[in-house]
Amino acid sequence: MAFLNYFFFYTYIGLVLLAGFWGAFLAPHLDFGYLFALDLHSLEEQAKVNLLSQYRFLRALELGYGLFAIVFLKEIFSVKRFNLLFLSIMGLGILARIVSWFVDGTPSGLFIFFLSYETLGWCIILLYGTKKGLYHVA
Repeated sequence: MAFLNYFFFYTYIGLVLLAGFWGAFLAPHLDFGYLFALDLHSLEEQAKVNLLSQYRFLRALELGYGLFAIVFLKEIFSVKRFNLLFLSIMGLGILARIVSWFVDGTPSGLFIFFLSYETLGWCIILLYGTKKGLYHVA
């Protein structure tokens, strides 16, 4: 169980760190073409600038979440409060994807993969915390 827990934790957080840094500081415009099939040059200049600004901001928050997870790795797997915070943030991302699926429509296969991977990882991390005694199940 420990291997699965840390495998999902590190692969998830590794991608969060990479995507966060890439999207905030390196080349967010490439994400729009690859992930969203959106040509930023087709937008009016102000719309493009505003979209990139907001996207960089959200990716920087993602990077911050990844840094939190790395800095407080020990606490996430030993202190209930940290574990709950980590799982809550991760769970909100999963919930947002699910709401979007119902409200906005079916996403591409890549985004369904992300949702599935994140959900499986969330469940394994929760089970691992339960097994370690962070949650008392009657």
